[in-house]
Amino acid sequence: MGTGASKSTDGGSHGGEEEREENLDQAGGQLYVSLKMENYKRKGDLIPHVYGSVPLVGSWDSSKALPMERESASMWELSFVVPPNHETLDFKFLLKPMYNNAPCIVEEGPNRLLTRGTLQGDARLALFRLSAEEVLEYRIFIHADRVSPFDLAASWRAYQENLRPSAVRGIPDVSINSVPVLGAENGSSASLELDLEHYLVPAPSTSANSGLVYAANNTETPRSLTRAGVFNNMDASGSVSHFFKDGGVSVDRPATIKEMEVIVPDSSRVYSGSGMVESKSVGAFSPFQKQDSHRGLLVDRGVGSPRLVKSASASTFAIDLKIDTETKNSMPAAAGAVAAAAVADQMLGPKEDRHLAIVLVGLPARGKTFTAAKLTRYLRWLGHDTKHFNVGKYRRLKHGANQSADFFRADNPEGMEARNEVAALAMEDMISWMQEGGQVGILDATNSTKKRRNMLMKMAEGKCKIIFLETLCNDERIIERNIRLKIQQSPDYAEEPDYEAGLRDFKDRLANYEKVYEPVEEGSYIKMIDMVSGNGGQIQVNNISGYLPGRIVFFLVNTHLTPRPILLTRHGESKDNVRGRIGGDTAVSDRGEVYGKKLANFVEKRLKSERAASIWTSTLQRTILTASPIVGFPKIQWRALDEINAGVCDGMTYEEIKKNMPEEYEARKKDKLRYRYPRGESYLDVIQRLEPVIIELERQRAPVVVISHQAVLRALYAYFADRPLREIPHIEVPLHTIIEIQMGVTGVQEKRYKLMD
Repeated sequence: MGTGASKSTDGGSHGGEEEREENLDQAGGQLYVSLKMENYKRKGDLIPHVYGSVPLVGSWDSSKALPMERESASMWELSFVVPPNHETLDFKFLLKPMYNNAPCIVEEGPNRLLTRGTLQGDARLALFRLSAEEVLEYRIFIHADRVSPFDLAASWRAYQENLRPSAVRGIPDVSINSVPVLGAENGSSASLELDLEHYLVPAPSTSANSGLVYAANNTETPRSLTRAGVFNNMDASGSVSHFFKDGGVSVDRPATIKEMEVIVPDSSRVYSGSGMVESKSVGAFSPFQKQDSHRGLLVDRGVGSPRLVKSASASTFAIDLKIDTETKNSMPAAAGAVAAAAVADQMLGPKEDRHLAIVLVGLPARGKTFTAAKLTRYLRWLGHDTKHFNVGKYRRLKHGANQSADFFRADNPEGMEARNEVAALAMEDMISWMQEGGQVGILDATNSTKKRRNMLMKMAEGKCKIIFLETLCNDERIIERNIRLKIQQSPDYAEEPDYEAGLRDFKDRLANYEKVYEPVEEGSYIKMIDMVSGNGGQIQVNNISGYLPGRIVFFLVNTHLTPRPILLTRHGESKDNVRGRIGGDTAVSDRGEVYGKKLANFVEKRLKSERAASIWTSTLQRTILTASPIVGFPKIQWRALDEINAGVCDGMTYEEIKKNMPEEYEARKKDKLRYRYPRGESYLDVIQRLEPVIIELERQRAPVVVISHQAVLRALYAYFADRPLREIPHIEVPLHTIIEIQMGVTGVQEKRYKLMD
């Protein structure tokens, strides 16, 4: 800062400055001294202070010690101005609690001496003895600048004009003498081309484009039929699941029968108890507690210290020990309340309640498959192991896709037997998968008669809990739209060249189902009546209890098929992005300001006819500043959209973490999904706090622009793209790029617009 010589701790100075220093002395030049302390493992709320022999720093009275200011997550600073010929300053560092009157902790060793901006004697660490065994170390830095009174006045004025206090973490962000960069990304270039397609860039291969594929083709490949050696090319996906001897893992790949050796996994295999259980919320094995007074399972709820979840009795717990692997496999990977509730259900509920079967019921063209796909995506995103089994896919694989409406007549015994057979095969596959560790299976079929549903309930006895999900629609306009989409997309009509002939055949098939349809009145069920439009409707619930069924009901209440876009984008480049620092609450850079203007132009052009749209941001200033040029739309701040909390690493670079906290760096590198920053969050914690955002996005019928942060947008994008949890920390969400998610009756489609490099 300022001009003149700069002195360091070793007492050296820049050459050729003696004459200038003499002139500064004569003109009233001063020493601007900066003391800094650095520590990456700060304890509690201890604030570094300076106290010493002169009134400026308390005259050796600790109550009058001068506090140091926090410069970053690890650095504290105290700056002051003294004459060049000041008397020797005799001082020490001390730590004072922020919120109480506990005793101060004074650094060990002799007093420090500061003369003419230089520390006398050997430079040393500041050591603070917290207890007999624990010593806290701080690195000490000192920097002194010779400045004129005019430089001091100008610097102070610039500081006051450019200071932007942090809104959240108390770290000031100062930019002095910042000169705007003139060039291609400034000024009038903030405007956009008239054609937004000019900014389109290819979406990744794993993008959220389920709307381009018939929904049933994305469901599970029938394992029972592939084991039996039944293959049929009518399945539009063109792939089957193979079971190999190297672990029995199923993989999707083109079917080549000659090179395949099929084996049947033993679903009755007995798992041996090891006395350990994996808590997937933290990805670590925790031993069962075997104290005399109680027994229980240690579970990390994602909100602090672990809790001990007790079973109803010691005898109940002894039974659970025999099936610890089953409990482990069915525990969700999500954190917090999701994991805690799942454990409670598993430890205290009946055995069959540990596995949940959602059985769809409804006439064709009522949105069953779409509802099943949405629910599957939601439960997977929460961390529940969920699979979608489509009986139509089984039917096409076993009996071919070219079945006329006569095949679906109730008075066609061969057709009835064939359809019941594939429904039973799908149910058997789902139950077998659950016994291997699966948690929620969704059986997608019409299941339109009591006889069929009773068959399924009998198969599920003692193995899983069944909830029927019935979709009813009385809106002829929606039914007609769904029928036309069915003819266009379903493999059943892929080889029918005459669209009108296919339409007549499907309506005949629908009439056959309507003749024998029996609404659900038995067991546990959820009825969705005219819910798909998003304009009212009703939902009926019978005999539903437990955390997960309750979450399912809540989700279904808020979903609909109204087409609307959701725009996801990161804030404009921030000053911490430029510095390579994580977290923080800095303002946007000059490039970030330009992006905000370009984003405003984009939103105005893209949503010009959508006056009901809204803009959502986090509570951090870089997203609020990015959204500020957008006008004409309501803006809502969500604390849930704040960036992942980096805890004690907030404000550091990854290189600083690697250097000063190598164990934390390696732990994060090994498992970014479950790694939780000290006093901070993990990606699983972020997913948990984002659930209300997902529910509200599903409920909205108008477009939404979400301006947030990289980790948060990774988690949101993974929901729409149905990406596995393990991939979330590695999803690419670049700066200055808009991801448009189009939601509607055909599924989810994605476009990407890159407005700036």
